[in-house]
Amino acid sequence: MPPSTIPILTTERLVLRPFTQSDLAALAPLHAEESFWWYPLRRGMTTDETAGFLERVIARYDEDGFGLEAVIERSTGDLIGWAGLAVPHFLPEVLPSVEVGWRLAPSARGRGLATEAGAAAVRYGFTDGGLSRIVSIYEPENVASGRVMERLGFTYWRTTTGPRGEEVVVTELTRERWQEGRG
Repeated sequence: MPPSTIPILTTERLVLRPFTQSDLAALAPLHAEESFWWYPLRRGMTTDETAGFLERVIARYDEDGFGLEAVIERSTGDLIGWAGLAVPHFLPEVLPSVEVGWRLAPSARGRGLATEAGAAAVRYGFTDGGLSRIVSIYEPENVASGRVMERLGFTYWRTTTGPRGEEVVVTELTRERWQEGRG
């Protein structure tokens, strides 16, 4: 059963916390960056699209019991992206499931922060979140995300078609395999 509240997760360099409507001003410039949404949109988001995204994410906290969280860099206090657990409603064929995902600002990439955020979300999912399995989804061309999934212990489950007709790879990690990897 999903948790009733969205947690605040703290790592060495990051804080993952639930989004609020007041995050729109910091999130909109990140979402406008083309590379932030290259997979799957191939473009940035408008401020209105980002506002809609934020509303959906916040609504999912209560509806699903899981949701993406703002990623704050501890050293600066800046919102540098988002990460966390969410139900992948966009890919009904893999439901029921919970996905771990992340998107970071260009300046935050290549520093291991996606792996750090993803690991915190996975740890929460398998402990307090009570999950027995987590999935992660990426387009094959998004090699960097695929590598993060590998570092987190995810393995190939299936290839399918995403909502925009794109090929997507679905990876999975079970609680048992996660626990073995920690030993």
